[in-house]
Amino acid sequence: MPYAPSPTDPKQPPIRINLLSDTQTRPTPAMREAMARAEVGDEQIGDDPTVNLLCERVADLLGKEAAVFMPSGTMCNVAATLAHCRPGDEILAERTAHLIAREGGAHAALGGFQIMPLDGKDGQFTLDTLRAALHPPTRYQPPQTLISTEQTANIGGGTIWPHETLADIAALAKQHGIATHMDGARLMNACVATGISARDMAAGWDSAWIDFSKGLGAPIGAAMAGSRDFIDQVWRWKQRLGGAMRQAGVCAAACIHALDHHVDRLADDHANAKTLARGLSQIAGMSVQEPQTNLVFFESSGAGLPSDQLVTSLRARGVLLAIMDGRIRACTHLDVSAAMIDETIALVREILRGA
Repeated sequence: MPYAPSPTDPKQPPIRINLLSDTQTRPTPAMREAMARAEVGDEQIGDDPTVNLLCERVADLLGKEAAVFMPSGTMCNVAATLAHCRPGDEILAERTAHLIAREGGAHAALGGFQIMPLDGKDGQFTLDTLRAALHPPTRYQPPQTLISTEQTANIGGGTIWPHETLADIAALAKQHGIATHMDGARLMNACVATGISARDMAAGWDSAWIDFSKGLGAPIGAAMAGSRDFIDQVWRWKQRLGGAMRQAGVCAAACIHALDHHVDRLADDHANAKTLARGLSQIAGMSVQEPQTNLVFFESSGAGLPSDQLVTSLRARGVLLAIMDGRIRACTHLDVSAAMIDETIALVREILRGA
């Protein structure tokens, strides 16, 4: 069964420290209370007041005319490409971007689009690389209709696209009549880390979205913003993709609670990531990428144990991490405390001493 999730191994010890992903967060008691008290209606006919409020909040947050509530960030990306592009069009993105590496070929399967993977460093292509990839309209090449970035760049190490670079990309795209789309899975992490508002980060971009089920701690949901005409087209695709919901205010209430209470605390996750990176980098032979946000990528073979074996050994001790493109990824979030970080560093040292 290569596609269905594997059941949990009952022989494994309970997970005490979950560094697999910020998607592992659980709703806080206060968030659950907000969900229980949510005023609801029918989202599909536009009368769920909590969903409507969330969309107003997100449109304002991102500086756009309108927004739409979606079940997931991947559906945001898929619906955005389907709204921006036509079959046979070409999308440009860095080669490790989520819409290339982590969405199951959805853009080709559902839209008939091809994606040009651009080379980059730490998940980010340069303006010169983008400029070199652009071509004038010709019947021999696919129309280039969309440029996409991922803020932050996950596989690149959780790196933050500089605000100036984003502005330059948007300006270049407009010169060539190409739309722009920002995958904002961890946009709020970038905003907290830099002090730059989400509105400024997304300025000049035709569409952008934020995820609520990662560091913001909601159990489900993302919201995408853009012009009214664009969001109108996204609604058509949301319906086709099965993303239109009913009493979704229960979920939207969690997202509103997250905006009100879980944004500033992302700084705690960044601090824990830096502590983890600092502790790991003090181990001889350990290769650690300096984190900019809440993702820590490292590789342990130089310290005497292959990365996959270190992950297995940590799992046997109740610590869960991910292997991503050959490196270990640790992701800090609201369910990871400073004490858990200290324990993880100590366990890594213990395992490597015995290797």
